[in-house]
Amino acid sequence: MNPNSSVHPKRGAAPARRDGGGLGITAIAAIAALLVGMIGIFDVAAGAAPQIGQAAPDFTAVDSKGDPIRLSEYRGKIVVLEWANADCPYTRQHYSSGNLQGVQALAQRDGIVWLTVISSAPGKQGYVNGAAADALTQSRHAVPTAVLLDPTGSVARLYAAKTTPQMFVIDKGGTLKYMGGIDSLATTDEADIARAVPYLKEAMLAVAAGDPPPHAVTKPYGCSIKY
Repeated sequence: MNPNSSVHPKRGAAPARRDGGGLGITAIAAIAALLVGMIGIFDVAAGAAPQIGQAAPDFTAVDSKGDPIRLSEYRGKIVVLEWANADCPYTRQHYSSGNLQGVQALAQRDGIVWLTVISSAPGKQGYVNGAAADALTQSRHAVPTAVLLDPTGSVARLYAAKTTPQMFVIDKGGTLKYMGGIDSLATTDEADIARAVPYLKEAMLAVAAGDPPPHAVTKPYGCSIKY
């Protein structure tokens, strides 16, 4: 090779890699960092449990009639979310005793929206289709505003709901005011209902009166939700 040649392959190629390749690597690194940050945000949002005093997570679910229901459509009304499983003895006692129907009737009287959510997956305990859900509502004389079907468990996971029954109360502004058990006694004995602290009922009535619930967060009990 002629040392005096004005063209040198290595010396000619290097600047191109520094100018073009260097900028490309910088751009890729920036994009990668942005994506990692976005993934982190999504992970936090997906894993974050609902918090008292903060906005209740919005969702859309299909009801037993086949109609889509969006939680935010009820802004301006108090909303109760009830996770239920008709085959769970803890849920069953509150319906067979008439306790839940009585609280639902109070909600209806005060214009409170009551959404019963069924998050059992197909083939698992408590799963029902729309027709079966309506038959249950009729047979036990329940009066929810709607029964929502959540067979993928997506709404349950959004609320970190783990048991049936498990209850949430949301105020007219969409803020979560109560979450936890229906009452204070983790039992399947109907006789215990009368001596339990009625956490849900007292929370619902307090929010309706514009007051904070006496117990904003309680420990839920019952059967595990069958995602």
